Amino acid sequence: MTKEFKTFAEFYPFYLSEHSNQTCRRLHFIGSSLVVLVLLYALFSGRLMLLLWLPVIGYGFAWVGHFVFEKNRPATFKYPLYSLAGDWVMFKDILIGKIRF
Repeated sequence: MTKEFKTFAEFYPFYLSEHSNQTCRRLHFIGSSLVVLVLLYALFSGRLMLLLWLPVIGYGFAWVGHFVFEKNRPATFKYPLYSLAGDWVMFKDILIGKIRF
């Protein structure tokens, strides 16, 4: 049976439990960092076609983390919007030291 989350606050602890492997978290962080850098570069350089690479960069690193290191299925497949929000909240939590890099 699939758990249905009514709020992101309910979902986020589950999201974190799916990212207990440190290498998986690091790959998420690297992918998200590259997304930010490529986004800024594309916008400031006018090379907007680079924006097409953002999902590949972000999800590529994250999915390697899940399939190779965490050995689970990314939450993106079942909870796409909450998972996307979770990626950025976890990114922020790693940046501020709330979650170990």
